[in-house]
Amino acid sequence: MRRLLIPVLTTTLVVSALAACSSGRAADAKTVTLVTHDSFAASKSVLAAFTARTGYKVRVLKNGDAGAALNQVVLTKDAPLGDAFYGVDNTFLTRALDEKVFDVYRPQALASVTPSLRLDPTGHATPVDFGDVCVNSDEKYYGASSGHGDAPATLDDLAQPRYKDQLVVENPATSSTGLAFVAATVAKYGDKWLDYWDRLRANGVRVVDGWEQAYDGEFSGAAGSKGTRPLVVSYASSPPAEVYFAKPRPTTAPTASMDSSCFRQVEFVGVLHGAAHPTAAKKLIDFMLSRTFQADMPLQMFVYPAVSGTPLPPVFTRFSSVPSEPLTLAPAQIGRERQQWIQQWTDHVLR
Repeated sequence: MRRLLIPVLTTTLVVSALAACSSGRAADAKTVTLVTHDSFAASKSVLAAFTARTGYKVRVLKNGDAGAALNQVVLTKDAPLGDAFYGVDNTFLTRALDEKVFDVYRPQALASVTPSLRLDPTGHATPVDFGDVCVNSDEKYYGASSGHGDAPATLDDLAQPRYKDQLVVENPATSSTGLAFVAATVAKYGDKWLDYWDRLRANGVRVVDGWEQAYDGEFSGAAGSKGTRPLVVSYASSPPAEVYFAKPRPTTAPTASMDSSCFRQVEFVGVLHGAAHPTAAKKLIDFMLSRTFQADMPLQMFVYPAVSGTPLPPVFTRFSSVPSEPLTLAPAQIGRERQQWIQQWTDHVLR
């Protein structure tokens, strides 16, 4: 759920990560190193199943948030940090491909991945999971008995006077969640998307650096939050997460996501070019598309499996919905226009 973008990378981080990777390989030649972001999680029993199946242990090398991890992979592509990289999403897929950080690998199980998620025809990046960035609402704030009326149902509603000073969003220059929401507005409004942001600005939208600050700090619906804003840009999987981690667990979700606002994010894995153990990396990618790994992902990272037909835990089926027609943009368009969007958004919203 937490996908922050950090564009500035220190040399110290790169060197320390590289040294750690090198020492790990020297200690165990039967280890495959997965470079990833800080939000990666998998059950110990699932990783043990991979070891039992292949003989390789998995070393997880977390390198900051999603954007920072990609930056490190790009900056160290001539001496890769590991064997596979997981976590680049469709908003930055073209950067990974342009920088040639991946080798071509088309796993046999790719045929079982939902077709709409197969966004790389070149065969370098394999889709593993998806999620939807959506506007979330605090259900206690809205409703007939609240006196505040109903929660907004559309992006246009967010600019209406009755929702003034209620929305908090993430800065797209520092947050991939914020960037995905900007992409959602581009997908919805086309060349009028900046006009829409002008309307949001006039209606009191608050901008913060990242998802954690927005959700846990500003949003009134988060567990334990002292925030005052009942609307936040988060994920479709946030409502089941609120239920799952609550003690005792409620019978209804305290938050809801607005389906019409959702932008589809897809996460990919690939074999790092120049990897010390490319065969092991391919085995790991195969495993990440297996039923064992795919079924483990929802409650580990609160994302949806990429492989069609993977069973979801009850908390997902009961408290979340997958939009039937999420907002999307082609990765090539995002790659061409991403920096321009960020600059234009900054000029309009933060000026």
